[in-house]
Amino acid sequence: MPFVNVKLVDGVFTTQEKHDMAAALTEVMVRFEGSEAFREIVWVLIEELHTDGWHIGGKPFAGPATLLDTLGRSAATYQTIDGHPVTRPDLAKAAPYQEK
Repeated sequence: MPFVNVKLVDGVFTTQEKHDMAAALTEVMVRFEGSEAFREIVWVLIEELHTDGWHIGGKPFAGPATLLDTLGRSAATYQTIDGHPVTRPDLAKAAPYQEK
């Protein structure tokens, strides 16, 4: 039995959107399995977590403003990286940890 677990920020999606999401995820699982009989055993659990439990980049989540701020910081960090590192050690060398 496949079990699909989705975690969302509380209140972002309507009940109908969550039902539609579960149906679409079930469809994906059935398509990959290749048998319609598989549909009856796909379990989808959608969990909504309160916003005070979400953090991005070590800062509390506050909706779209947080996402935009994070994207801006990500772009700024990306621009400081020298070259195109492909391994974790290379990335650590190109963008070393900085004490805050």
